[in-house]
Amino acid sequence: MIAIRGLRKSFTQPVLQGVDLSIPPGCLYGLIGPAASGKSVLLKHIVGLMRPDKGSIVIDGQDLLSLSELELQQFRTRFGIAFQNNALFDHLTVDENIAFPLRRLYSHMSEEQILQRVANRLSCVSLSSFGDRFPAGLSGGQRKRVAVARATVASAPILIYDEPAAGLDPVTSQKIFDLLRQEKGDSTVIMVSSDLDRLLTVTDRVGMMHRGRMIFDGTTQEAKDCKDPYVRQFVHGLVEGPL
Repeated sequence: MIAIRGLRKSFTQPVLQGVDLSIPPGCLYGLIGPAASGKSVLLKHIVGLMRPDKGSIVIDGQDLLSLSELELQQFRTRFGIAFQNNALFDHLTVDENIAFPLRRLYSHMSEEQILQRVANRLSCVSLSSFGDRFPAGLSGGQRKRVAVARATVASAPILIYDEPAAGLDPVTSQKIFDLLRQEKGDSTVIMVSSDLDRLLTVTDRVGMMHRGRMIFDGTTQEAKDCKDPYVRQFVHGLVEGPL
């Protein structure tokens, strides 16, 4: 369970304004909203990369704000993360990119175990023959799939995806979303995406942010049926409305 209460953060102006959010275990949660509504900042708080001015973040019973920096680094091993730019290391092969979190965090694993895990992930994302390639030789969709493989290789209980299909054509984009759903397992997934049509085909619940506030939290179907003018305009892509 991820429980966020009264989260506030300001830089030159308020970015998060009293955000409350609960995400049940095993949920695939879509975080939506206009640009600059606070989505990415909220994600950074959830993984402990930022500390709020006020409020609390409790994940599986652990209060993140009570942790030291060293304890927080250890706690981050519970997350698998795929950033918008894929964050692949250009000087490493696909195999080495996917193995990176295992070699950094799990010193008890043998090289054979690591290679078996990497091969399994590559098979799951349909890139079994791409292990010796470098990121520069991959298409945009292939790079996204490698990022998914790396995010899921450690079987982390919480997966974070920030714009996982940005810049892809519609067919490849849908394949990426289907893959994210397929590969989630028992993990809790939080996904930010501006591709609402495809995001809403895979989510269990949706939260919408606007000007630093959570203005909607409910099931995907409730989001589609919502009569709130802000939510309705954004979810259905309407030209006319308050946004």
